[in-house]
Amino acid sequence: MADMQSYDIPLHDIKPIVQIEEYSLYYFLGLSFFAVALIFGLSYLLFSWLKKRNRYNKRKEHFNHLNMLDLKSTKESAYAITFYGATFKNDSLRHKEMYDNLVGRLEQYKYKKEVEGYDSETLGYIELYKGMVDV
Repeated sequence: MADMQSYDIPLHDIKPIVQIEEYSLYYFLGLSFFAVALIFGLSYLLFSWLKKRNRYNKRKEHFNHLNMLDLKSTKESAYAITFYGATFKNDSLRHKEMYDNLVGRLEQYKYKKEVEGYDSETLGYIELYKGMVDV
């Protein structure tokens, strides 16, 4: 066999291999983490919005009952105003005073077997109390 000699030939056109730092894995992991956090954040906001939207609102329900009362059936509406109006009596001192005044006026319509219709002053108090309530 031929004698294999190693020839050290200088190469002038080829540069040596340079180490290049690769960060694409870190970029991918950071972007993935951000996307997962964004998805969890948006799903939490959507869940809380849906939960809040479907929640039963006692104040709103009682306000609707107060506004839909038939004031011609005096005895039943007097009991209903006392019951539904109690929901709003603790909103402020003014609401409490107005509620107590209204309940005092409604007492004469509750405990009798036969009652006549509301007088105009009591009707005015009822409408004023319904106007004070905010939901």
